[in-house]
Amino acid sequence: MSRRYDPERRQRIIDAAIRVVGRGGIAGLSHRTVATEADVPLGSTTYHFASLDELLIAALRQANEGFAAAVRESGAFVEPRCDVAGELARLTGEWLAGDRAGVELEYELYLAALRRPALRPVAAEWCSGLTEVLAPRTDPVTARALVALLDGICLQVLLTGAVYDEAYAREMLARVASGSRAGAGAEV
Repeated sequence: MSRRYDPERRQRIIDAAIRVVGRGGIAGLSHRTVATEADVPLGSTTYHFASLDELLIAALRQANEGFAAAVRESGAFVEPRCDVAGELARLTGEWLAGDRAGVELEYELYLAALRRPALRPVAAEWCSGLTEVLAPRTDPVTARALVALLDGICLQVLLTGAVYDEAYAREMLARVASGSRAGAGAEV
């Protein structure tokens, strides 16, 4: 019996896991539900991902790319005259107005790290990646504060169903950014 060469199988399994979680939450995720969704043998899911945590890590990494890609692709943060608060507020608005189910899924996977310690380093990658982009425009401490504020604003919008208020976000982000470099040596 020859094994069929299928180089995209691992990616199809990750995509299927994201769809399963998107439909039924993390509680509905199992190797069996993912294998069915991906139309692969059950053994393929366990071959590529020995545990559900490994599969969730891969799904979270992929989901985290949504906002991170928007930030990278904007290119605005390398411009010397960039309005950091304005650009962050704009990008956040575009991201939240886009695929709402995708944004909710991204946060569901992100918040799963509360109960699944194996996911914590991957959840932290999102924060540290965005902090690295912002730090040259502010400083590392202010960049972390901006990321935390954005996280809070996004969570409030998602949890309350409120409409994203770009002007409010820009104002609050500007307030945090205006304290930039005042405590540049401080560690939080």
